[in-house]
Amino acid sequence: MEAQWRQGGRGRGRGRPGDELAARSGAAARPPAARGRGGARAAAAGTIGEGASGECRVLPSTRAAGPRAGERRWPGAPAELSSLKKFDEIKKANQAAAKKLVEDQLSSSSEEDDEDAEVKQGKILDKTFTIYTSQTDGDASELERTRQYMNEAFQSGAMTCLICIASVKRNQAVWSCCGCFCIFHLVCIQKWAKDSLFLVSSPLTDDDFGKKDYPWPCPKCRFEYKRSETPSKYYCYCGKVENPTVDPWLVPHSCGQICEREFKPSCGHKCLLLCHPGPCPPCPKMVTTTCHCKKAKAVPRRCSAKEWSCRLPCGRTLLCGQHACENPCHAGDCQPCPRVSKQRCICGRQTAERLCASPQWQCDQVCGKCLPCGNHTCEQVCHAGPCGNCPRSGKRSCPCGKTKFTLPCTEDVPTCGDSCDKVLECGIHKCSQRCHRGPCEICRQEVEKQCRCGKHTKRMPCHKPYLCETKCTKIRDCQKHQCRRKCCSGNCPPCDQVCGRTLGCRNHKCPSGCHRGSCNPCPETVDVKCSCGKTVITVPCGRERTIKPPKCKQLCSRPPTCHHSTQEKHYCHFGRCPPCRQPCQKTLTCGHLCPVSCHDEALVKQTGLHQSAGPWEQPSEPAFIQTALPCPPCEVPIPVECLGQHEVSPLPCHSANPYSCKRFCGRLLDCQNHTCMKECHHVTKLNSSGDGKKAGPECSQCEEECTKPRPAGCPHRCVLPCHPGDCPSCLQMLKIKCHCKLSVLYIECLKLTCADVKEKELLLSCRNQCPKELPCGHRCKEICHSGDCSLNCSQKVKLRCLCKRLKKEVQCSKIQEGQVSLECDALCKEMKRKAHEIKEAEAKAALEEEKRRQQAELEAFENRLKGRRKNKRRKDEVEVEQSSWQKYKNLIMLPVFGVAVVMV
Repeated sequence: MEAQWRQGGRGRGRGRPGDELAARSGAAARPPAARGRGGARAAAAGTIGEGASGECRVLPSTRAAGPRAGERRWPGAPAELSSLKKFDEIKKANQAAAKKLVEDQLSSSSEEDDEDAEVKQGKILDKTFTIYTSQTDGDASELERTRQYMNEAFQSGAMTCLICIASVKRNQAVWSCCGCFCIFHLVCIQKWAKDSLFLVSSPLTDDDFGKKDYPWPCPKCRFEYKRSETPSKYYCYCGKVENPTVDPWLVPHSCGQICEREFKPSCGHKCLLLCHPGPCPPCPKMVTTTCHCKKAKAVPRRCSAKEWSCRLPCGRTLLCGQHACENPCHAGDCQPCPRVSKQRCICGRQTAERLCASPQWQCDQVCGKCLPCGNHTCEQVCHAGPCGNCPRSGKRSCPCGKTKFTLPCTEDVPTCGDSCDKVLECGIHKCSQRCHRGPCEICRQEVEKQCRCGKHTKRMPCHKPYLCETKCTKIRDCQKHQCRRKCCSGNCPPCDQVCGRTLGCRNHKCPSGCHRGSCNPCPETVDVKCSCGKTVITVPCGRERTIKPPKCKQLCSRPPTCHHSTQEKHYCHFGRCPPCRQPCQKTLTCGHLCPVSCHDEALVKQTGLHQSAGPWEQPSEPAFIQTALPCPPCEVPIPVECLGQHEVSPLPCHSANPYSCKRFCGRLLDCQNHTCMKECHHVTKLNSSGDGKKAGPECSQCEEECTKPRPAGCPHRCVLPCHPGDCPSCLQMLKIKCHCKLSVLYIECLKLTCADVKEKELLLSCRNQCPKELPCGHRCKEICHSGDCSLNCSQKVKLRCLCKRLKKEVQCSKIQEGQVSLECDALCKEMKRKAHEIKEAEAKAALEEEKRRQQAELEAFENRLKGRRKNKRRKDEVEVEQSSWQKYKNLIMLPVFGVAVVMV
């Protein structure tokens, strides 16, 4: 079905070739189809297969979805046949789509980027320019603009239709504007012209439609074309061949014949290039012509540059008639005379310095000459010739113009007394006053006035305009905004708002007033350059985002970014130059040359720049920066002796310094007891003839304590550090407690170690009473001593009987030995017996009291269980008789306690 539509679309009017492409890619800048009052005309002008927007709509086939209308499926037909039929149809559709995709890619100009295609392109251009360059002896400097258009025809994606914003391919029908030479799809420009004509003619009424031939503009340069000039067929660039065939050895959309278009401006010659896009180059023919001033001899020159100047003074007489033109030979009229001279005004009263080119001028004075009447003077400003007659002479009319009077110029014309009858400013009524001087009054008659929009009437003075407050609700020509003008007459003004919509290029906004339909395409172009800027292609604004930069065959001219004077040869490119692989060859500090590759631009990974917000954040890729790395250390081996002169080893040049062999130094220190325990280090020789095993100032100083044996009994170390010879006597004070451990004694160590046993006993005594306690509990009476105290205590103590009533003083040592004792007498025994009886009586009385209390509680509980009424219950009163002991215990106990106190 789609193939049939494609084949019959051009001849039968069911569609136009390429409409499917426009419908699929979308017209980003084409105006919309008409709606509203001109909808019937749009439907009549449309074609079958187009929708309301003018796009072709191909109805999908219904074969795969089910049986056709009127087709009958037998109940017994197997389901497998229907499935196979659907599968075959889908398979054929996919194969056709794949075949079409391959053909489009093969026919696209974006696939010829290899070197063979570039060689082929160069041959095609040379063939196109052959006839022209034969006329110019090989000079092709005038062909740069045409060459640019032809390069765009070959470049990938450089030729773009500004209406649908899609690339123009080799096998598509195109149309080229004769003003800007921009190329559009044929179907796109046809729809653009039709929609533009409809938008222009839509405000007209049905009677006026079609009577006036409105033009349609080019989408880019706005060059206007007549309705009859709307393209209907596909022609080559020169317009000779209809539907030119696709020839891979010709410029796309070219017929291959000589152009033969007339040059602009017209010189009588025709273009000699082969059929080509863009403007024709300047005329290369040779003609014989003279200069502008006609003084020099005629010389042969190119027809495109046949006007030339000999650079001699022009010499033609200027308009002032006094001086000659001093400018070099030039085209056109001479400039005004630049000299200054003194010139009189028209009346001849004043003189001023003025340009020679403007000799006539007027001063500001009034003429003032007496007129022929002899009564008045001329009131004209500086003028030439006679002043003329008096303006008040002859017949004069009254102010209303009905009566004429013949009076002397010294008298004023009187009023005639008739009505004025002049038409007032309203244009309807006349002035009703008598003939008068000066302007008439305003019209004050009251009339029934209708407002401008015709919706309201009001009686008011004729001179006042009547405008109602009703706002117009009609839609302006933009079909978006209301008029909103008060009392509008119906002829709404154009929309005064700016469109401001973003154009298809997405770089600029529409500067036009608010309008219907899509905005015009962006007229700007963008130059897409290579990195060095020598290879340039011009593309429509908005295509610079998707088009690839042109490939440049020039060598990269950037200066080297490393320390080398030249860099490795490579072609022009974007971004950074590739890393330099030449040897570094920098002179190191040791004098050797760096042998590694150039490392001025090494990629180094940056870490720690971004910290993740949490475990949910994906880790970012590591960032690499290009930075200069220092030269690696020199690795040339050099023999070096260790610091302590223990060994000699070969070391790399960068570390060829005296080193430590990690052994102990081993030199004898000044104490003559130890050796230096430092690692191998440098030693300064104080005496050249000295021993090589003796320690130097860099060796460690012996910080050990003196370990020589001390005198017997001396607990101190030697106060001197490790030293040669014997240790000095110990003069330190010993801090020692006395025998009783209460006082601290300070004794010289030398006295204590040299004293005998008796002297030591005296030195360690504090001369105070011994603070130790004896087994009896009393303090020792002896002076501070060593050893145990004596057990013979002479302290007097009190001895009591068992009841504590009797006491006696005796010596403590006798009590400890058991020699003395004190027994209780008869009185003590009697008092003990009485106290025992009192305790027994109290215990018995307490037991009886507890029994009576429990009995009373038992009786009260039994009374509560009998169920007597609450108001008749009575409290049980239990009378407890006190015993004789409770009655008389106070009288008995008081005397007994009094006697006991007295005895104690």
